[in-house]
Amino acid sequence: MEPEEFDSDVLRQFVLAFKKGKLKPIVKSQPVPKNNKGPVKVVVGKTFDSIVLDPKNDVLIEFYAPWCGHCKKLEPVYTELGKKYKNEKNLVIAKMDATANDVTSERYKVEGFPTIYFAPRDKKNNPIKFEGGDRDLEHLSKFIEEHATKLSRTKEEL
Repeated sequence: MEPEEFDSDVLRQFVLAFKKGKLKPIVKSQPVPKNNKGPVKVVVGKTFDSIVLDPKNDVLIEFYAPWCGHCKKLEPVYTELGKKYKNEKNLVIAKMDATANDVTSERYKVEGFPTIYFAPRDKKNNPIKFEGGDRDLEHLSKFIEEHATKLSRTKEEL
């Protein structure tokens, strides 16, 4: 509730609207990017559901903090990963500043940075957390290949 003027009538109307289920939650979100055409899609609080929970696509999502050293080290690797899979129609490589945006699903718990999840298109409520492997191109690629529901099989260049 963010009223300009606060009195008993404003509070009463707020409580009645709440009881009727007519309130929309306030989602902390950076502005929606105007251009999101890069190899790594930028997700914000307002676009989390439409990008990460899109049932048409598998999504690899990195939750990061701008001040995090491990995240800064991962950035060029993650961009390279996005470039590697940019021609995959049903796979989105995405990232979200978890310090400036709300994660609107309780299934995606962020307790440290970076946190990476793979959200298969047919199991959005059961994301797979990337754990235990090195955060390099080889291990992240292997993680994607292992969990992707639909990848075009192309021979890798030697």
